Amino acid sequence: MLLTIDKLIFFVRKTQILRSISLNAQKGEIVGLLGRNGAGKSSILKCIMGLYTPGSGSILFQEEEITTRSTRQRVLSGLAYAPEDARVFPELTVEENVNLSTWIIEKRPGVRKFDVEQGFEIFPKVRELWERKGANLSGGEKKMVSVTRALALNPTLLLLDESFEGLSPLVVRHFSDAMGRIRDMGISIVLAESNLGNTSRVADRAYIIERGEAIFQGTPQEIEQEDSLSLILGR
Repeated sequence: MLLTIDKLIFFVRKTQILRSISLNAQKGEIVGLLGRNGAGKSSILKCIMGLYTPGSGSILFQEEEITTRSTRQRVLSGLAYAPEDARVFPELTVEENVNLSTWIIEKRPGVRKFDVEQGFEIFPKVRELWERKGANLSGGEKKMVSVTRALALNPTLLLLDESFEGLSPLVVRHFSDAMGRIRDMGISIVLAESNLGNTSRVADRAYIIERGEAIFQGTPQEIEQEDSLSLILGR
């Protein structure tokens, strides 16, 4: 198993965000975390990356315990994260934003240098934007750059937070195609998403997250057939 989360609990002050949640992801798999805003999806990703510290439970990545490791250690072990708000540096060019990751990965022994041309194959638009500053990018363009920057870490597992949020239908299709190309590179994906339709385009399997718990798991098609999930997903 590539990723195993077991009975993870997380609090923000006195408010419990994650309630003994358990889930997993296998090599070569795209796993969706489906749920409405505030359900706990982003908190799961941030706990995996070490940005949040869980109160209890465990996180195993490639069969190794990483629950107490630093974010830097997790990145060097093969994890990468593209946040919901992209976090593209406005004063840097797209090239400089992506190169931030290549500088980090140089310290990871035995990992090949990021192939920029391969990044362009995933998001052809990024080639056109290469010399443009982050401040001059649209929302969809920033998300492309954010994912490309994460891929520049040459991860084994890519965590994506609401990558489809706010995108036009045409750009959603481009992102869906990109997810398939990323998987073809041998990179697994855990995708936090509030829209079942978008998740159905790319995910092999999905968990329904509600109030910090995983209340259902199955294929997107199985989730669509569960009428009781309609209210949770807002359909």
